[in-house]
Amino acid sequence: MRLRDYTAADLEVVHAINQAEVPAVGDETREALGRIGELSTIALVAEDDDGVVGGFCMVLEPGTEYESGNYRWFEDRYDSFVYLDRVAIAPAFQRQGLGRRFYDEVERLAAERCPDAEHFTLEVNLRPRNDTSLAFHAALGFVEVGQRETSYGALVSMMAKPL
Repeated sequence: MRLRDYTAADLEVVHAINQAEVPAVGDETREALGRIGELSTIALVAEDDDGVVGGFCMVLEPGTEYESGNYRWFEDRYDSFVYLDRVAIAPAFQRQGLGRRFYDEVERLAAERCPDAEHFTLEVNLRPRNDTSLAFHAALGFVEVGQRETSYGALVSMMAKPL
C-alpha cells in the first residue's frame, strides 16, 4: 500500500469507506465529505498496487471555516495544532499497519505544511465506546485533554499529543 494525496476523484470510494465505518467515524453526505476534503491541509488515501483505495484520512489546521463542534473545541483551546477530522480503513485493509502509517505521514507532512503546529489533535468515542481506538491512540502517545458531549449524542475523549 502506498500513501498519496487525496483528490476529488477519490470522493466516491472514500465516502463508501467512511459510511461503512460509522459510528467509528461521523456519518457524512458525499457532498459534506467532499467539502472536508477540500478544506483539509492534509488529506491522504492508501492505495494498493491495483489502484484500490483501502483507507483515508483528513486533517485540518486552525482558521479553517469548518463547523464541526469537535474541531471548534480544539480551536477554542489551542493556537497551533493539526486536527485529524477522520481516518477510516476498509475492513479488507484493517490490521495491516495502515493506521500507524497514516499517523506517521500526517506528522511528517504537518512538519512541512504546518510548521508552527504544536499539537496533533483528535477525538475518540467514549459513547458509543471505541476501546480499540482508545488503545491505539494511547499507544501512539495521545492523552485525553478533555471530554465533550456532541450534538449527535456521542461522548468523545478529546485527545492530543505534542508534535
